[in-house]
Amino acid sequence: MNRLFRPTCHVLLLASLALCSLPALALPEAFSAALREAGIPPGRVAVVIQPVDAPAPLLAHNAEHALNPASVMKLVTSFAALEQLGPAYTWTTELWANGPISNGRLEGNLVIKGKGDPSLTLERLWLMQRELRSRGIRDISGDLVLDTSHFNLPQHDPAAFDNEPLALYNAAPGALVANFNTTTLRLVPDDTQVAVAGESALPGVALISQLELAEGECNNWRGGLKPRIASSEPYTLIFEGRYPQSCGGKTLALNIFDAAASFDHTFRALWAESGGNLGGSTVFDPAPTDTLPLISFSSVPLADALRSLNKHSNNLMTRNLYLTLGAEAYGAPATPEKGDHAIRAVLARHAIPTQKLVLENGSGLSRIERISADALNQLLLAAYRSPYFSEFESALPIVALDGTLKRRFRDSPLSGRAHLKTGTLRDVNALAGYLVDAHGRRVSFVMLINHPNAARAEAAQRALLEWAQTQPAQARERTRRRGGRE
Repeated sequence: MNRLFRPTCHVLLLASLALCSLPALALPEAFSAALREAGIPPGRVAVVIQPVDAPAPLLAHNAEHALNPASVMKLVTSFAALEQLGPAYTWTTELWANGPISNGRLEGNLVIKGKGDPSLTLERLWLMQRELRSRGIRDISGDLVLDTSHFNLPQHDPAAFDNEPLALYNAAPGALVANFNTTTLRLVPDDTQVAVAGESALPGVALISQLELAEGECNNWRGGLKPRIASSEPYTLIFEGRYPQSCGGKTLALNIFDAAASFDHTFRALWAESGGNLGGSTVFDPAPTDTLPLISFSSVPLADALRSLNKHSNNLMTRNLYLTLGAEAYGAPATPEKGDHAIRAVLARHAIPTQKLVLENGSGLSRIERISADALNQLLLAAYRSPYFSEFESALPIVALDGTLKRRFRDSPLSGRAHLKTGTLRDVNALAGYLVDAHGRRVSFVMLINHPNAARAEAAQRALLEWAQTQPAQARERTRRRGGRE
């Protein structure tokens, strides 16, 4: 291992001292009771709660245990990105007109090189194409040439994680990604059947509906659908299951293609909708190295991208960011290994322990990623001391108001008073971030659960959050006696 990534004795000593200073408080009774009710043993739970201006945690339980944090791992990638790249960092997508432009026509190929911009929504892709049209290009006689060499990725099987290859959260990263790799389909029922069609043209794709019209209310209609890929040549997608007629027309977003193919379909569809023609085929070749691009299209700033990434727990955006960190630190092409090294280097600079950190893609969509509650707490404290804290905290979901926490803890005094990242997998439930307590102090909060009953943990999470918000006077006094002046 490169010396740059080996924890120093200084880092190890700081981590050990931090753990030794944790006060031995018992778990709050309301929290323990909720765990018992959920059938979750305390040994499968890790907790650290610490006011950001206090010298030691109020509560620490199994703090040093390495657990799967699910999407709470996005905090690690986000912190590293702000520290390494800065909040104003932007990705660029470069375009070349490989031929003369005359009377609105490009007599040659259009070349596009992606560098991992995860924020190319339909709206931003339209803006990119608008820039092309402003350069006098309406029609393209040649090919669409895509250069995806900025990322060097292993083969991706979208079914490998949970056998749900069409789920959006399983979309693979890519140097060229359009609209989060989403393909939108329309479901239109009539008296006898349900038609399925692409929102835009999908050349070479057969959509076959075998959906059965059902009676009843339009509840959990997505759960009644069973789409499956029947063949890849020709590409055939079959829809089976039941669809309530009362739903009327609906749209369904799926992860059907790999990143480059999805970009190709989306770019061509938008170009055609704007009245443009693209006559050639799609090929994958390197972009020119001896000429400057016609257009360098910039992404939204990193701080803006982080809000979408964290509030909606976007795995593809996080995985692209993880790869970007590696490419910016160690040069293109990006690889998962470079992303791992880049994050560890940032954490080491902030004396955040990494001995038990296991990274796979930085998004938490993983069965092997691990981190301790102590390391997460130290990261949250380091982020609080960072000049980029405002950007870091504001990217997190606000309890009962937005993102993945919009519908949780609504009738609680926590509403609007906590920024927390959620994490959910089979057997994993996690929360980490900041809350404002009854005394107006900001408190770092980490709770990780790894247990088959983790999905039943919401009452326990609420009990612990409310305890942390009220902070019993005896716990505060004990912290003062152990750590000195607050």
